[in-house]
Amino acid sequence: MRDKEISIFRRIDWITVFIYLALVIIGWCNIFAAVYNEEASMITDLSEKYGKQMIWIITGFLLAIVILLIDSKLYFSFSYVFYAFVIGLLLVVYAFAPEVKGARAWLEIGAFRLQAGEFSKLATSLAVAHYMSRYGIKITQFKHWIAVALIMLLPMGIIVLQNDTGTALPFAAFMLMFYREGMPGWILGVAIYLVLLFSFSVIFGFNSVAIAVLLLALVCFIIFAQREKIKPLFAGIVVLVLTLPWVIIHFLGLKLPNYAPYLAAMTALFVPAVVYMYKRRSIILFYLYFIILGSFAFSYSVQYVFDNVLGEHQRSRLYVFFGMKSDPLGLEFNVNQSKIAIGSGDFLGKGFLNGTQTKNNFVPEQSTDFIFCTIGEEWGFVGATVVIALFIALFLRVLFLAERQRSRFSRIYGYCVVSILFFHFMVNVGMTIGIMPVIGIPLPFFSYGGSSLWSFTMLLFIFLKLDTDREVLIQ
Repeated sequence: MRDKEISIFRRIDWITVFIYLALVIIGWCNIFAAVYNEEASMITDLSEKYGKQMIWIITGFLLAIVILLIDSKLYFSFSYVFYAFVIGLLLVVYAFAPEVKGARAWLEIGAFRLQAGEFSKLATSLAVAHYMSRYGIKITQFKHWIAVALIMLLPMGIIVLQNDTGTALPFAAFMLMFYREGMPGWILGVAIYLVLLFSFSVIFGFNSVAIAVLLLALVCFIIFAQREKIKPLFAGIVVLVLTLPWVIIHFLGLKLPNYAPYLAAMTALFVPAVVYMYKRRSIILFYLYFIILGSFAFSYSVQYVFDNVLGEHQRSRLYVFFGMKSDPLGLEFNVNQSKIAIGSGDFLGKGFLNGTQTKNNFVPEQSTDFIFCTIGEEWGFVGATVVIALFIALFLRVLFLAERQRSRFSRIYGYCVVSILFFHFMVNVGMTIGIMPVIGIPLPFFSYGGSSLWSFTMLLFIFLKLDTDREVLIQ
C-alpha cells in the first residue's frame, strides 16, 4: 500500500498542482484584501471571511489527497451513482432550501451551507465522460447526441428552476468538449448564429431581424441561382412570393400580428421549394427554406419571451448589457465601480491592502463575483496579467494532459474540466470589465465560498488522479 501511495505522488503532474496552489493562495490573499478588517487583521481569524476561506482551503487540500488515493477505476464505475446522488440533492434543495436573494440554491445544515449546483458540473462531467467513452458511442449520431443532451439538461433544468441561472450557464461549456470529440463544425456555427440572432432580436426587435434574414436569404439565393443556372422565371417567382404578402396586407390595410406576412410568405414559398427539389434532385434550397423559417420562429420566440415571460429586472439587465438603457446608480453600479477599481490600479497597482475602492466597499460582492477587480486595483496591470497567465497555463496544461490519455473516459473528462474552468474564467473576468453580462459566477480558486472551491478542486484532482493512470485503459 505504501509503495502504491509513493507511486501515485511520483506520477502526479506537479506542474498542474503548483499552478493550482498558486491560484488558491493568491485568491486567499485577495479575499483578505477585499474584506480586510483592521480589528481582525490576522488572515487566519475565523470570524472573518478570509479565516473561513482558510478552512475551506485546508479541507480542499485534504479532499485532493483522498481523491488521489482512490482507485481511478472507481471514478468510472460510480460516475452514474454520483450523478444520481447530485440530481437527488438538487431536488432536495429545490423542495426544501430557503430562498436567498431570489434563488433556492443553498442547502443549510446548521451553520453549514452547501450549494449543490456547484457539484452538479462535476457529476455531469463524470456521467457524460462515462457515456461517451462506451464502445460504439458517437456524438455525430442523433440518438447518442440526444442521450448526452439529456444528461446535461436534467441538472441544468433543475438549477434554472431554482432561479440560479449563473450556476446553470456553465453547462454550455460542454460544447467545446463535444467539438473535440467529433461534433460537426456546423453545430458550433449554428450555436454562434443563434447567439447573434438572440442579441439582434433583443436589440432591434422581430420585424427588423426578420427583414434582415430575408434579405440575406435572397442574396444567398441569387448567388446560388447564378451558380446553378436557375431560370430567371423561377428566381422571379421566389422573389415575388417573398414580397407579395407585404404588398397585399399593406394594400388591404389588414391589422394582423407582425409575424403574419412572414408566415404567409414562407407558406407560399413552400410549393416552389418542393418543385425545385423534385426537378433538380437537390435539397439545398429546402435547407435554406427551413433555415429562414427556423430563424423567424427563434427570433419571434425570443421577442415573445422577452416581452411576456421575463421579469422587469431581467429585461432591465439585458437592456443595460446591450447598451439600450443607462442605469449608473442601479444595474450598472457594480460594473462601473469594478471598472473604476481596475483602472485606478494603473500599471503596478496601489499595493496590497491599499486599494481605496476595496477598502471603502464601493464594489458590492467584491470577495465573490467581483474578486478580480481587487487584483486590478492593488496589483495593477502587471498583477492582473500574472493571474491571467496562470489561468491560461492551467488550461493549456490540462489540454496537454488530456491529449496524452490512453483511456477515452479520461480524455473526455479532461476536456470537460478545461471547458468548465475556462467558461468560469472568461465570464467572471469579462463581467468585471464590462464585456459580459453580470450573472453571478465565481472565479475558480479565487472567489470566496467553500462549495465552489471544493467543487473546482475535486473537478481538477479527479483528472490528475486519472492522469496518474494514463497508460491504463479505464472502462
